[in-house]
Amino acid sequence: MDRLKILVADDEARMRKLVKDFLVRKDFDVIEAEDGSDALDKFYADQSISLIILDVMMPKIDGWQVCREVREFSKVPIIMLTAKSEERDELLGFELGVDEYITKPFSPKILTARVEAILRRTVNIVKDEKIEFDGVVLDKTAHRVLVDGKDIDLSFKEFELLSYFMENRGIALSREKILNNVWNYDYFGDARTIDTHVKKLRAKMGDKGELIKTIWGMGYKMESAE
Repeated sequence: MDRLKILVADDEARMRKLVKDFLVRKDFDVIEAEDGSDALDKFYADQSISLIILDVMMPKIDGWQVCREVREFSKVPIIMLTAKSEERDELLGFELGVDEYITKPFSPKILTARVEAILRRTVNIVKDEKIEFDGVVLDKTAHRVLVDGKDIDLSFKEFELLSYFMENRGIALSREKILNNVWNYDYFGDARTIDTHVKKLRAKMGDKGELIKTIWGMGYKMESAE
């Protein structure tokens, strides 16, 4: 199997090298970009890129705008890096379709683990598996979701979250368990990312969003609306 390509966009050469060194050790090919404009040029030039790591604050075009332009025609997973830790920045990232949001300084080992977790799901999502529940059909092979026969457009994380709910329907799931299984790592007890994704997922599912029940003080459960 060919080595997977990852685009790393950061205006700090030292940061790019640090991230690249860790990813190369894990047998990834790394394409570097020194600013937002360079990142877009290299992304458009190579359609085989499997994941993008974006710094927010970059010259010419910032990470938010790069994300917006990429999301216009691609669902490639995006990890956003930022020196800020404000909630509004994190929420903006999720609204734009960012799959992970990591605040600097961070551990390169943790970043690499998150990259591997995302790519395990996006690249190896080839199980011939279809889950159906109360008018919702999730096709893992086609990476497609139908609600009452109508396609709905989900981000990578929204798809994984819905898949986890449907596979465990009728079971009360704590936020900690959801983080460990969907994000595949401890999120340091920060449940905002789950709540944000659930809110967006429910909205996209329309009336079927009511299948995802909130268990106050604990987490969520997917069960019949009846």
